[in-house]
Amino acid sequence: MAIPALMQNYGTRTLTLVRGEGNYVWDDAGRRYLDAISGIAVCGLGHCHPAVTEALQDQAHTLLHVSNLYNIPAQEQLAEKLAALSDMDNVFFSNSGAEANEAAIKLARRLGNERGLAVPRIVVMEGAFHGRTLATLTATGNEKIQQGFAPLPEGFLRVPYDDIAAIEKLAAQHNDIVAVLVEPVQGEGGIRVPAPDYLNKLRDLCDRQDWLLMLDEIQSANGRSGKLFAYQHNGILPDVVTTAKGLGNGVPIGACLARGKAAQLFTAGSHGSTFGGNPLACRAGLAVLDTLEKEWLIERAAKLGEQLLQQLREQLADCAAVREIRGLGLLIGIELDRPCAELVEQARTCDLLINVTAGNVVRLLPPLTLSDAECRQIGATVSTLIENFARQVA
Repeated sequence: MAIPALMQNYGTRTLTLVRGEGNYVWDDAGRRYLDAISGIAVCGLGHCHPAVTEALQDQAHTLLHVSNLYNIPAQEQLAEKLAALSDMDNVFFSNSGAEANEAAIKLARRLGNERGLAVPRIVVMEGAFHGRTLATLTATGNEKIQQGFAPLPEGFLRVPYDDIAAIEKLAAQHNDIVAVLVEPVQGEGGIRVPAPDYLNKLRDLCDRQDWLLMLDEIQSANGRSGKLFAYQHNGILPDVVTTAKGLGNGVPIGACLARGKAAQLFTAGSHGSTFGGNPLACRAGLAVLDTLEKEWLIERAAKLGEQLLQQLREQLADCAAVREIRGLGLLIGIELDRPCAELVEQARTCDLLINVTAGNVVRLLPPLTLSDAECRQIGATVSTLIENFARQVA
């Protein structure tokens, strides 16, 4: 039912969730669902994890917010921890992933301005998703979400994803490129995993061209890929990396991390955020990082992801409608040969929450706290749903 007081940008919503605990959520009729989408990769620790709840309750009794005019101890602790775990130099905190990516884009523009470029260019990818602010939706490789918002900012050059040759060609044609912005795994684009050495080749190319390598890890960071950051699978370091979603486990927080020359581009007054990095959000971030470490959840994401991929590949091996099953850690996509949005509603009838992205890719982003039995349950239920769906619409 549409609510007139709400803008209709999210369309009609048919499910009301009122409670969450661990890997499950409950609707307003008391029905329980296994959450295999985690609020789109947000609740990596499951819902209402005790460590996060305790940190929030303590901070709510102490100090909810002060502006960035003052020192914020929790912000400083979280920045130091993130920088140490990522091998980056420093951090800017925002409220969301879009804002974190906006900060990355501003860093690139700042570098270009310092180099005297009238229109510094950033290379971005087809199928990418970087957010819905004007700059980030322009960087996003989906014309559908750009429609109706012209004029869009200039300064972006788009190439196919996972295509180094296409970027090499751009390098030969443009002397005003300053950065490459790319997701290590495309999430909204359909859980597209590039060649294993794609990031390494990008790092080498950016070094040769003196460009910034900027990684959008809004969805893939915080342990979901089987590493804290997905680039850590490749043994490289980006110049800029962004994260958000799982960092607060439900509390809005984003971060843009930088190193080297990129870490020195913002100076006093050049960028800011009223709520970014406030005490409450940073206590949540600290609790999340501590819990990932104490409960070995990053290693568990890697193990469960391999198990789930293997199960899906075995059970759907004879399903002709399945084009590809792919993923990294607990970022998993099952691409079908036809649109399959109705699978979301069909999964609900089986007490399971899933998501479909790019029109024909079933996306699974379950909590890292999943048990072995719950992992097998997701694999079995999704396989059965897809097999039945393929027969119905064959």
